Amino acid sequence: MSSNSFAYSEQSGGGEATELGQEATSTISPSGAFGLFSSDLKKNEDLKQMLESNKDSAKLDAMKRIVGMIAKGKNASELFPAVVKNVASKNIEIKKLVYVYLVRYAEEQQDLALLSISTFQRALKDPNQLIRASALRVLSSIRVPIIVPIMMLAIKEASADLSPYVRKNAAHAIQKLYSLDPEQKEMLIEVIEKLLKDKSTLVAGSVVMAFEEVCPDRIDLIHKNYRKLCNLLVDVEEWGQVVIIHMLTRYARTQFVSPWKEEDGLEDDEKNFYDSDDDQKEKTDKRKKSYTMDPDHRLLMRNTKPLLQSRNAAVVMAVAQLYWHISPKSEVGIISKSLVRLLRSNREVQYIVLQNIATMSIQRKGMFEPYLKSFYVRSTDPTMIKTLKLEILTNLANEANISTLLREFQTYVKSQDKEFAAATIQTIGRCATNISEVTDTCLNGLVCLLSNRDEIVVAESVVVIKKLLQMQPAQHGEIIKHMAKLLDSITVPVARASILWLIGENCERVPKIAPDVLRKMAKGFTSEDDLVKLQILNLGAKLYLTNSKQTKLLTQYILNLGKYDQNYDIRDRTRFIRQLIVPNEKSGALSKYAKKIFLAQKPAPLLESPFKDRDHFQLGTLSHTLNTKATGYLELSNWPEVAPDPSVRNVEVIELAKEWTPAGKAKKENPAKKFYSESEEEEDSSDSSSDSDSESGSASGEQEEEGDSSDDSSEDSSSEHKSDSESASEVGNKRTAKRNSKSKRKRDSEDGENENEKSKTSDSSNADSSSIEDSSSDSESESESESESESRKVTKEKENKTKQNINPLTKDVSLLDLDDFNPVSTPVALPTPALSPSLIADLEGLNLSTTSSVITVSTPVFVPVKTHVLLHRMSGKGLAAHYFFPRQPCIFGDKMVSVQITLNNTTDRKIENIHVGGKRLPVGMQMHVFNTIESLEPEGSITVSMGIDFCDSTQTASFQLCTKDDCFNVNIQPPVGELLLPVAMSEKDFKKEQGMLTGMNETSTVIIAAPQNFTPSVILQKVVNVANVGVVPSGQDHIHRFAAKTVHSGSLMLVTVELKEGSTAQLIINTEKTVIGSVLLRELKPVLSQG
Repeated sequence: MSSNSFAYSEQSGGGEATELGQEATSTISPSGAFGLFSSDLKKNEDLKQMLESNKDSAKLDAMKRIVGMIAKGKNASELFPAVVKNVASKNIEIKKLVYVYLVRYAEEQQDLALLSISTFQRALKDPNQLIRASALRVLSSIRVPIIVPIMMLAIKEASADLSPYVRKNAAHAIQKLYSLDPEQKEMLIEVIEKLLKDKSTLVAGSVVMAFEEVCPDRIDLIHKNYRKLCNLLVDVEEWGQVVIIHMLTRYARTQFVSPWKEEDGLEDDEKNFYDSDDDQKEKTDKRKKSYTMDPDHRLLMRNTKPLLQSRNAAVVMAVAQLYWHISPKSEVGIISKSLVRLLRSNREVQYIVLQNIATMSIQRKGMFEPYLKSFYVRSTDPTMIKTLKLEILTNLANEANISTLLREFQTYVKSQDKEFAAATIQTIGRCATNISEVTDTCLNGLVCLLSNRDEIVVAESVVVIKKLLQMQPAQHGEIIKHMAKLLDSITVPVARASILWLIGENCERVPKIAPDVLRKMAKGFTSEDDLVKLQILNLGAKLYLTNSKQTKLLTQYILNLGKYDQNYDIRDRTRFIRQLIVPNEKSGALSKYAKKIFLAQKPAPLLESPFKDRDHFQLGTLSHTLNTKATGYLELSNWPEVAPDPSVRNVEVIELAKEWTPAGKAKKENPAKKFYSESEEEEDSSDSSSDSDSESGSASGEQEEEGDSSDDSSEDSSSEHKSDSESASEVGNKRTAKRNSKSKRKRDSEDGENENEKSKTSDSSNADSSSIEDSSSDSESESESESESESRKVTKEKENKTKQNINPLTKDVSLLDLDDFNPVSTPVALPTPALSPSLIADLEGLNLSTTSSVITVSTPVFVPVKTHVLLHRMSGKGLAAHYFFPRQPCIFGDKMVSVQITLNNTTDRKIENIHVGGKRLPVGMQMHVFNTIESLEPEGSITVSMGIDFCDSTQTASFQLCTKDDCFNVNIQPPVGELLLPVAMSEKDFKKEQGMLTGMNETSTVIIAAPQNFTPSVILQKVVNVANVGVVPSGQDHIHRFAAKTVHSGSLMLVTVELKEGSTAQLIINTEKTVIGSVLLRELKPVLSQG
């Protein structure tokens, strides 16, 4: 919600006062009432004049304001022509801000952007790396097929650039070009192959993402770079790590043999226990020979293990799925602690993690049993989280812990969340079937729940008891009698049907009760639900066959009622039963077997986990979450029987060692290899808690030691230091003497750092912690070490800044000047920044928070299901369309209203190529159309979403709905209540805002209605049905308050209904948007007045 909130907010300040004044002027203009909704042409005139000024300071100020507008979510597209003129500016600060603007709007204003393409091409050779990268980003954002060759050439040149930041942008542009023109695939693969050899950690994640998009099947490109990617993994930025880990998981499944055969071999040995000693020895030797893990396989697991301590949940989840899919089963256990740690994150992360744990816990219960209490349900958990935790608790249940879990379940049944309570009862049923020792206990507990006051709990208990009784019906005649008595009080159809089915199945065990139940059911047959009617017919048939003396007439009466029922299923069942059980001349051979058919032994239902069939999807993917194959999902291949030739990875290793290790640092290779030894991994898996404690201590200590060496680094990683020093030496001829001396000092500091690291690696107990500086500090369980390391980090940063002020150094534009360079920012003291101090001050001063911290957009109170006709089937030649407003935030834009359109094909032929054609929209109105529907089957239906920015007006959005053969003119006109978003605020804030919106901003009217129409529930229902408003709590019974804000401009809309003496009430609306306020008043008045 935060991303939307500042799109709707209005910032306070001088600029706002000017805008409000101009808006007020426009309302009095001759254009009439609609002047309020027309785009204010003069609003940006001052910015245009500043951009055309001869002074760079005015242009820079204008660009700062425009970038600020974009940051706040305001539309600045109309300034495109004025901004694009400044793309050739010689002032580097102006040029950078112009490129930031162009990247945002180049795709929307393609024609104007094409006019400046020669400037972008020149900028690709600019000496400043930021300008080169920005020019490439703008060029790849102009999605016009005609410039594909230019883009291709630019990408090739950028891929060979000296700056890793430009090469990273080249990798991003590859994906954009491939989506624009897939025919360029072969040429793009050549560029990807070249970039995969890149030594920079900055490029690695982006190029692997391009590889996954363009040619995920070309595994041969990875062979030469496999070891390099494994070694660089810990230093790559977080989202790059996620992509690389997923790719390496697929790679490992195709290149290594299964490590799981080791366990299979052990089982075989146990089975053949009585084999001769020679055979046993031969088999053991063969197994050891066959299942030795490939060193490259071990390298991948060793280098991903430290990332389980990452602060990014996606990285931890990626490593967890890698271990689950490619590690030996004896080593998978180390991921459980990290996954449980993620359960302290927000609810969205919890949902995904719990889904994956639910799948794992079916196959490997032992992994998560030590953390059983972490899956206990909290009262604050949403229903979806509660249900998943129940699922995991059921999977982990065994004889040892079932008594604890059943006590926990008893509490859950009393929950106010009825859906959760019902799921708990289902869980108790599953535990009863899985663990035979507690079956009777669970059954008795469920019988006790039958006397519960809550009907939903009773109904769910009946359904579960029915399933349990199917397993051992002979022993539970008393329970069936008790349930028969409940028929008078239970009204839930599924529960009634379950009781009738049970009585029918056991009618010979309860001969006195069953006929009486049938008599009661026959009385109210016509008023029962269809599901219950079918079971009444079945009960009648079974009693007719077993006790025809008492029930013959009753059954015939029920069959006669069923013969004329409105539901054809019931009529059909009636005819079938009559022919089967009532013998006559027409009866076939089946009549003799009627009793065997109806009273056959039914198999007991199998209560299985819904996550049982999800394990064939890769964990952590969208397909696993949805339990269906999503577009773009790449399946994990089966392990090869024989491992492919491992030498394909050997060739590049020697070359990599020569290139990657600079002179004087070759000795560092040996300790690095022994960084994560086999013995350490075994220690970690046996005693993970003590290991994490030592990690936190050593990590904070290491941070102090390494602080001095990170003054001028762009990332924390040592590999990035190396690549920086190499690139500096490559372009040394172009640098000044100061720059050379600076890079020398930097290398000296790195050598010092390397010596520190050597001394650290001698201590094997702290090996894991020395790989990641702050690994353990991110886990919430070690909050003390986190606070210590934080305070040290701040102190070290201050020391760095002090040193820098004493020795100021000149430096070219650094990569760190870009906002999106490094998402994991570390305290780095920059030398002279590329942005001027004034720009930095302005950017820091941008306030992106909402107008008030206590006024937030809330969820809709009510969503009306009323639909509007968009296209009648007669007018649309068989194509019918309806639309309605779901009152959900629009995914296409913060200022757009979400509209759902349902398309129906009422013809007997397929309708093809359904799409939106020409649009005729009022000035300022925007529309995001749905994707083209290739075909719609006869009698088929499909629902699509659109977004429309109505600019806070009720003007009609006119466009053409086209098929392959025809185009139809259609209109969408929004009710005024759908142009609002509900707002949550306190009564105090409401009164404060209302006090600021008086005078011309207030409209009111008197309503006359019967007293019964002025109850709180009726007023609430009527108001939220008309308008999408939120309810404001009120301390006075006679005053009802509602609040909302307009979707486009975020202006507050305050609605008050104040009850007066007698049968009158006053309706008051306060808002800056007076036209919308008066329209809403006109719509609410008749609704509140009528009975």
